[in-house]
Amino acid sequence: MDRVVDRIARPWGGRTPYGRYRPWPARVDTHLSEGVVPEEVDRWVQAASILHSDGDAMDIAVRNGRIVGVRGRALDRVNHGRLGPKDLFGWQANGARDRLTRPLVREDGRLVETDWETAMGRVVSRSRRLLEERGPGSIGFYTSGQLFLEEYYTLAVLARAGIGTNHLDGNTRLCTSTAAEALKESFGCDGQPGSYDDIDHADVIALFGHNLAETQPVQWMRILDRLAGGDPPRLVCVDPRPTQVARRATVHLAPRVGTNLALLNALLHEVVRAGRVDTAFIAAHTVGFDELKARVAPCTPEWAEGVCDVPAARIREAAEILGTADRLLSTVLQGVYQSHQATAAAVQVNNLHLIRGMLGRPGAGVLQMNGQPTAQNTRECGANGDLPGFRNWQNDEHVADLARVWNVDPKTIPHYGPPTHALQMFRYAEQGSLRMLWISGTNPAVSLPELSRIRSILAQERLFVVVQDLFPTETAQLADVVLPAATWGEKTGTFTNADRTVHLCDKAVEPPGEARPDLDIFLDYARRMDFRDKDGAPLVTWHDPESAFEAWKRCSAGRPCDYTGLSHAGLRGGSGVQWPCNDQAPEGTPRLYGEGIAWAHPDLCESYGKDLVTGATVEVVEYRSSNPDGKAVLKAADYLPPHEEPGDAYPFQLTTGRTLYHFHTRTKTGRTPQLNAAAPDVWVEASVEDAQGLDAREGDLMEVATPRGSLHARLRVTDIRPGLLFVPFHYGYWDTPAGNAPDAGTPGRAANETTVTDWDPVSKQPLFKTAAAALRLLERSGGATSPAPTTTASAPHRTTDAPPTEGGRAARVTETADPTWDADTGSGGEGRGGEGSGT
Repeated sequence: MDRVVDRIARPWGGRTPYGRYRPWPARVDTHLSEGVVPEEVDRWVQAASILHSDGDAMDIAVRNGRIVGVRGRALDRVNHGRLGPKDLFGWQANGARDRLTRPLVREDGRLVETDWETAMGRVVSRSRRLLEERGPGSIGFYTSGQLFLEEYYTLAVLARAGIGTNHLDGNTRLCTSTAAEALKESFGCDGQPGSYDDIDHADVIALFGHNLAETQPVQWMRILDRLAGGDPPRLVCVDPRPTQVARRATVHLAPRVGTNLALLNALLHEVVRAGRVDTAFIAAHTVGFDELKARVAPCTPEWAEGVCDVPAARIREAAEILGTADRLLSTVLQGVYQSHQATAAAVQVNNLHLIRGMLGRPGAGVLQMNGQPTAQNTRECGANGDLPGFRNWQNDEHVADLARVWNVDPKTIPHYGPPTHALQMFRYAEQGSLRMLWISGTNPAVSLPELSRIRSILAQERLFVVVQDLFPTETAQLADVVLPAATWGEKTGTFTNADRTVHLCDKAVEPPGEARPDLDIFLDYARRMDFRDKDGAPLVTWHDPESAFEAWKRCSAGRPCDYTGLSHAGLRGGSGVQWPCNDQAPEGTPRLYGEGIAWAHPDLCESYGKDLVTGATVEVVEYRSSNPDGKAVLKAADYLPPHEEPGDAYPFQLTTGRTLYHFHTRTKTGRTPQLNAAAPDVWVEASVEDAQGLDAREGDLMEVATPRGSLHARLRVTDIRPGLLFVPFHYGYWDTPAGNAPDAGTPGRAANETTVTDWDPVSKQPLFKTAAAALRLLERSGGATSPAPTTTASAPHRTTDAPPTEGGRAARVTETADPTWDADTGSGGEGRGGEGSGT
């Protein structure tokens, strides 16, 4: 039976309960434009979501050459037909009236429309001049987490082997670099060990700094359905906010921000003390247990209580659950990754699984999650600073192997030192050594820390800024050249989600005006620059998404992320497939490390690791001597206090983060009526105790200030831990009179006006969650309420303080149980495959 549900008011929809070890039942979610019925759709085109890292598969509804809606794909392994709010409504941004449709160039201080020949001519001319006068280190590329695999790989080739620069990174540095680094530290190589299917089998699910309900809402639906079924899992939640996960948890630990490592060391202490370790697994597959045991020995729950402000009894209760789990699934995200000692803390979650032998079997796995939809591809393809195919920049054989793939001299590929991370790139621009910065698909004038500094860097006369995007973002308004790009639904390509599932997105409609796919823009640049291999042939030999994918397959062959068994044709019509996929695993690989640690050997590993406290690079000799057989590394680290602590002037801790209804800097979701209405403006959350101390109430206008800047926001009083403030980071200035920055009439609105320029020493991920702040009442609400939604972690302490968040008629979604679904086999929906093929 169909159900029609307001999916703003009920963002996780209805329940389809199922028991442990059973497959998740299919349910197809459909939303079409007002007045359109399924029978009027001309065709359904296969795609997947690019508004989070879940990789929810869907079909795009096309009518009269326009996108008119979406429906979930029942046969897909990731979402079994379900879609989250951003999936259901976000497609409307494609048709926003302020889409960029023609190139822009700066003339006399103003951006004016021009043609592609003029715009690309300026980019190429400046590139050639800088290469001649200053060398490849004068050019940098800062890309996205929302492009396709084919586009990242092309960018990596032209940047590394064409330009020869070490300055290439993605905004995935802000959300997923710690995930990659933690995996490399423990397993020698990137690659997600676990699978979303582990939710079906686990008896304990632990979420560390991961607000799953808002960042990957479809997998939260999966957990809710398990909780409603037989033999439900116990949940352990580590989060300082009262998230939906926290409200359903068996144990909720809300530590002081910046103390994750101390808490995790205490949990490890208890598991080891109680003898709940798999000694056979430890002996066969790991090194470093004795040191880990010694380092966590003094980290008692009582010690951690003093550091984290979490009761010792609750820590013991959580450790008991983690230590006695039959099948343990852990997930980790920004509450760890963007906080103090990020990589060191994330590694301890890996350590928990290694000492318990919880890897490589259904229900036993770890998911070091991603924040952005195609973040995994930036890492695989080398667009995030690493070398493509998870090759090791310190290993000359790996560099030579890549050079053979590209047919270039190994010396062409920069590997004289660590690749340049994003904040260092901006520092080079600030100092003047980097003179051209090409920014594709991201908005650093809102998303990077300490925005006043970032804006001043981008506005420098000597820095030539190229922006490739969909809309006139805050960053685009500071550019010298703006290139209009096509987006999801307007181009073809593949991408990989957080559990290694590769999906194909087919082109459904034409892009607006003269906008072009990012791949076409990069290919045009490569042609104009006339990049050549060592034999004088064109360096970039592909010409479209499919040939680019085939080129990537050659680069991935024999590597951990082996795609050689995949193709555009093979991905079209069916489910996404998990890499590695090759002759040995033609159907893909659900879990890694089921037969041992495969890629940690000194000759094979992607990284020799780093010191978890200082970030100093470990050399091959040290790594080979400590891990000659290539086992997983149990790496310990001592807790250190955060760099910035509250004091008299700034008595609060400030953390920033996400809300369910928005993505990144709202370039798409802010142009989607249902999503924007659910969370239309910035707010600040404070505890009941702290609000009372300031004589402040729901809806009052407040100033949030740090040593770097301030913003104005209305107050939402919640059950957040006392002493902590939360501000969502999505809001910038494109939809204000100011345009791209605060001015006399527009006060600060962006959370990153206040954040600190600091990063994790290992992953180089910025620390958006450890700042000292002050909170001041500016004016009474006058009856206004905070714009924060009531359905999420931002729910008010008293439900009567704010009207419920609802979407009304425009947010109605049809939820249909799939009649072809077989609960015994976990398959169904076959009749939908051809429809989603784009034919």
